[in-house]
Amino acid sequence: MPRRGIRVPWTGLSLLGPALVAGVAYLDPGNVASNMTAGARYGYLLVWVVLAGNVMAWLIQYLSAKLGVVTGRSLPEVLGTRIRNPWARRAYWLQAELVAMATDIAEVLGGAVALNLLFGIPLLLGGVITGTVSIVLLAVHSRRGARHFEFVIIGLMALIVVGFVAGLVVAPPDPAGVVGGMLPRFADSGSVLLAASILGATIMPHAIYAHSALARDRFGAAGDASTGSGTRAVSSATQAVSPVTQDAGSAMRARAGHSIRTLLTATRWDVTIAMLIAGSANLAILLVAAANLAGVEGTDSLEGAHAAITANLGPLIGTLFAVGLLASGLASTSVGAYAGAEIMHGLLTVRIPLLARRLVTLIPALVILGVGFDPTLALVLSQVVLSFGIPFALIPLVALTAQRRTLGEHANRRLTTLLGILFSMLIIVLNAVLLWLVATG
Repeated sequence: MPRRGIRVPWTGLSLLGPALVAGVAYLDPGNVASNMTAGARYGYLLVWVVLAGNVMAWLIQYLSAKLGVVTGRSLPEVLGTRIRNPWARRAYWLQAELVAMATDIAEVLGGAVALNLLFGIPLLLGGVITGTVSIVLLAVHSRRGARHFEFVIIGLMALIVVGFVAGLVVAPPDPAGVVGGMLPRFADSGSVLLAASILGATIMPHAIYAHSALARDRFGAAGDASTGSGTRAVSSATQAVSPVTQDAGSAMRARAGHSIRTLLTATRWDVTIAMLIAGSANLAILLVAAANLAGVEGTDSLEGAHAAITANLGPLIGTLFAVGLLASGLASTSVGAYAGAEIMHGLLTVRIPLLARRLVTLIPALVILGVGFDPTLALVLSQVVLSFGIPFALIPLVALTAQRRTLGEHANRRLTTLLGILFSMLIIVLNAVLLWLVATG
């Protein structure tokens, strides 16, 4: 009995990880650019957007993970079997793929900028290096399993947090300004644009797709949850059965190791920890900019922000910021590439060689770097593109997790579904307002 009491907490810790990997998507260079620009231009005005986005992200990521845990399939896999019309399925895949490519642009650009800041490497070469490292990290997932991949990504996340929070420790923000920034409001169309960019960077469509797949990789064969082995066999087998039969099959798998309820409890803790880390780091980025970069010329670019941070807070903080940005680009582009491969496999049941796919998805980012387009502007615009892809991922997720025929007894409670619908409507309305402001401005 005493040994069991000691083993329980460690068992719970061993179930953590998928949300932390998915959470890296909330700390990508697009987040850095959006939050840094928001703080430098509008001070503490958009603090409420970061906080609201993080609350929304918690629910969304939990629903995504729950789908993967209970069904043993990712969201793209479930949609691939539910969307019967092949043309509709291809159209859905196309928009999801474009969103994933927009994500990749932000991540590769951020890694390239960081390598340039740290080592003076030309942006184009930096983009190639970032893409190459992402292939190496994905090879870790393919050859060593989900758990080893998680360890690598979590290590990079630690570097990201240190790099972005260090400035906040040296130069704390104005408490009154932070409190005032919690009041929902906008100043002009530019603040609405940045709010949409922050939401696009916080509630990322590819993270919704990826988290369900990450949970599947770890828990799809719950009897071997520590390694995730056997996941592909389970996933392939479940695609041929009905949702009801598939839910029963997932419960049988879980009884071989951990119960579904145990996995879902661990998942809630996993998501909570991941969102606390990601939300704190995102808020720190905005607050550092609001407290130290407001009114400073050139801080609307990552290079300018780095120069201003170095000048105002010292070279050590500037270097830590650049290291955090590099870790952000390397980790998030790996997760983004993983999500893109899962989107194609789930919706089209097609897998192409990883190297070939990675080379194709790198092209837009490398073209932007090659023609000299402003990297920071490209980062912010890519996040706006992401915000328009959110409803296409979020609405099906809420609908599927609300269905008892899909999740059985683990289907959403009514309040959970209502919150999911409310969050979806808020994001769609914000995007509509953004379009109207841009069209009339």
